[in-house]
Amino acid sequence: MTAKLPPREQCVLPLLLRERAHQEPDRPFVAFADGTAWTYGNAWDETLSAASGLRSLGVHAGDHVLVWLPNGPEILRVWFGANQLGAVFVPVNTAYRGDILAHVLTLVRPKVVVVHADLAGRLAGLDLAGVEHVVVAGGPCAPLPGVGAHGVAVLHPKVAETVQTAQAAADSCPAQPWDPYAVIFTSGTTGPSKGVISSYAHLWATVTAVEEHLSADDRCLTSLPIFHGGGLQDIAGALVVGASVVLVESFDTSSFWDVIERTGATCCTLLGVMATFLLKQPPRPGERDTTLRLVYLVPLTDNAGEFARRFGCDILTVFNMTEVSVPLVSELNPATPGSCGRPRPGVHVRVVDAHDQEVPQGEIGELVIRTDLPWAMTSGYLGAPEATAAAWRNGWFHTGDAFRRDEHGDYFFVDRIKDAIRRRGENISSSEVEAEILRHPAVREAAAVAVPSGDGEDDVLAAVAPVDGARLDPRDLLEFLLERLPHFMVPRYVRVLGELPKTPTSKIEKRRLRREGVTPDTWDREAAGLKVRRTHLKQV
Repeated sequence: MTAKLPPREQCVLPLLLRERAHQEPDRPFVAFADGTAWTYGNAWDETLSAASGLRSLGVHAGDHVLVWLPNGPEILRVWFGANQLGAVFVPVNTAYRGDILAHVLTLVRPKVVVVHADLAGRLAGLDLAGVEHVVVAGGPCAPLPGVGAHGVAVLHPKVAETVQTAQAAADSCPAQPWDPYAVIFTSGTTGPSKGVISSYAHLWATVTAVEEHLSADDRCLTSLPIFHGGGLQDIAGALVVGASVVLVESFDTSSFWDVIERTGATCCTLLGVMATFLLKQPPRPGERDTTLRLVYLVPLTDNAGEFARRFGCDILTVFNMTEVSVPLVSELNPATPGSCGRPRPGVHVRVVDAHDQEVPQGEIGELVIRTDLPWAMTSGYLGAPEATAAAWRNGWFHTGDAFRRDEHGDYFFVDRIKDAIRRRGENISSSEVEAEILRHPAVREAAAVAVPSGDGEDDVLAAVAPVDGARLDPRDLLEFLLERLPHFMVPRYVRVLGELPKTPTSKIEKRRLRREGVTPDTWDREAAGLKVRRTHLKQV
């Protein structure tokens, strides 16, 4: 059967929002951290208002609107308003500055930039070629040469609240399912950030991959930032099924359960490290009796079962990245440790070698993907034709992730290919080393990275952060790992930090740890006179 794109009314966001607003205008849609909230009717009014404001600044279909804001009402207004005009929403990581920010501006060449006042100063001295207007939210902004500067009020014009006006504005939305709704920048943990071009059909395919587990009665806690694919997908997923969202600025371990209790959230997405943080918190009265019923846990950690039992919820895991549309999905409460699930209907995956030849079952190779539905994955990277061609070679999207497949058809993530470590002729999965380090009761978070050794290969450096109030002794950690890791995987170096460096999406910045390497505060077991001898530490 031929895969067909959904009608534009089902996947073009402003049209879908208009329909929800007309059917159930008073139904809750988004609750914000400041206590304000939108119904679907409110969201539609805000969309029309923002679209009118952007149109007054000269924004048309196909233009890029760069948005540099934290989670909150304003970023949603600009997103929906830009899409209403057929323009492309480009949310930017609020941590960007300097050369990274300049790189993004050069790629995007936005007509309009919407920025928070606390970030606007970082634009000074950068090439703003093509930028006609900068809109500043949250306070005043110093003038920028050659660019019109506006307060955020320009995006809040009064729009006649009549059915005829709303209908006319909706009918003017020119977007088609294959048009880009956004350019989303990757985290850049292994190299420069790339702008992923994402269509409405791509977003629709992503959120409907797990739609069966959600209903209109759900309320999703969204702590990932809107400039991250996960944050965007939470909002769009709620819109597709008619559910509601609680949008907070970021994940916070100490307040997580208070937010669940206060808002009645029923589902959320947690990165693996977030679940570990929550598990290492002291028990709370009634922690199994909250409204939380479903957690998308990505990746599936070894302690997933413990999390489900302790907090009384179901677990689902998937494999996804910004460029694809949830190709692998697990069953509820997967029993196979480390599994990312199996291919969902309409998706084809292979595990291949460097020449795109499929490797035998159980062997490690790169995961490559394609879909039956057109436009269900990215069409490429903005302004990067060589990177696009490399990723899409031979008609398959190359993930850059090392995987293996077992005899049951389950797929297992091994490592980012660029994060793999080569030591003494052995290939080491950094994620496997990290999983064992995290079993230590005093470790809150961990990363294993390669650092140069004296023999042309790698040594393993473990960067760790202790549980609050705990003391972490490097030698004790190594003795713990000797019972759990092959001798060649035991780290030579241990660096203890208060917190590991992370992107705003809570991904550990391994590239930074590799760049910093063996710092003066790093403990070296060989310098301490200790050698690993397969099953024990030996004093030398």
